[in-house]
Amino acid sequence: MKIADVRIFPVWIAPRNRLMVKVETDKGYHGWGESGVIGREMAVAGALRHFREFLIGKDPMRIGALWQEMYRGAYFEGGRVLAGAISAVDIALHDLVGKKLGVPVYQLLGGAHRTRVPCFTTVNMPIGPAALAEAKRLAAQGWPVIRMCDGMPGEPADRTLYEPRASIAHTAPWIQRVREEVGRGTVLGIEYHHRLSVAEAASFCQKLPPGTLDFIEEPIRAESPDAYAALRRMTGVPFAVGEEFASKWAFAPFIERDLINFARLDLCNIGGFTEAMKVAGWCEAHYIDVMPHNPLGPISTAANLHFAAAVPNYAWLEERTRDYDSSDALFPGHPRLDGVTYPVPAGPGLGVEFDETLAEESFRFWEPPHFRRRDGSYTNY
Repeated sequence: MKIADVRIFPVWIAPRNRLMVKVETDKGYHGWGESGVIGREMAVAGALRHFREFLIGKDPMRIGALWQEMYRGAYFEGGRVLAGAISAVDIALHDLVGKKLGVPVYQLLGGAHRTRVPCFTTVNMPIGPAALAEAKRLAAQGWPVIRMCDGMPGEPADRTLYEPRASIAHTAPWIQRVREEVGRGTVLGIEYHHRLSVAEAASFCQKLPPGTLDFIEEPIRAESPDAYAALRRMTGVPFAVGEEFASKWAFAPFIERDLINFARLDLCNIGGFTEAMKVAGWCEAHYIDVMPHNPLGPISTAANLHFAAAVPNYAWLEERTRDYDSSDALFPGHPRLDGVTYPVPAGPGLGVEFDETLAEESFRFWEPPHFRRRDGSYTNY
């Protein structure tokens, strides 16, 4: 059996683009993967076109060797764009091989540790009265883990205006109110989307009574482990970090120096199952739980369910179907949430397909908001 084609589908599926990859063989088997480099899909598509040139004719059963060839096959190794492309191919190869052997992907990863995958949910609006009401509603529904977002005071006419200190002053008391309303039994976190400096993140954490937060996600940018080490000395709030990392090497200093408590690896950015399993094992050795980033579509979610089944040190999967709904027709067999957990898929491969014939809307260029401060300078989205 040989790889016959690598087909690339950068398509608009509201509210933004997604990039699916289909690996086909000369024996009729195929597999689906998804890349997670949101907003730069055409860059990933370009990398995939390069990979396609040497992947055709190769044995799809040699997944690990093909990973190494994609990563090491050119002088310039790694980076988020190449890792996003490798991820999509790696996930598709696991799907393909699972179908060929008639087993779920998690069997290729060592078998299942669990039959259901615990999830966390997000109040996906700026923190304030409406967000507080939504958090109370979700807690009443039985969600054990709720993640909040930061906010700005008032109702800014310009939604791209972002002042970190103003956000801190506004967000801290609201987070305390959320904790009071949802109770101590709910795991409570906040996503700061790397918008703060070390001093700002420390100031935010220090404004909260001990025990308010169970984790703070991406409080600062993650290029510098030393910056996280400095922040760790200033606060005891657990850190959830890693959704931007594109390799085990990026995780290395954060794991070895005990700078993270929840590994937010992204299966569609880290290098697929092949790299994610290595990071998960490394985390297990340091008593770090895995808490994957999953803001994409049903292929990503299905892949994460198999990963979750195969990993012992698993915390929660990011659940976003309330924000990114997908039709049954476009993704046949897509995972379905059962209460606040997902059942582990039982069929061969990933268990989900993508009907490219129904993806009528072609790629369209899309940008996230470009945040700026009052002085006109740009800041982190």
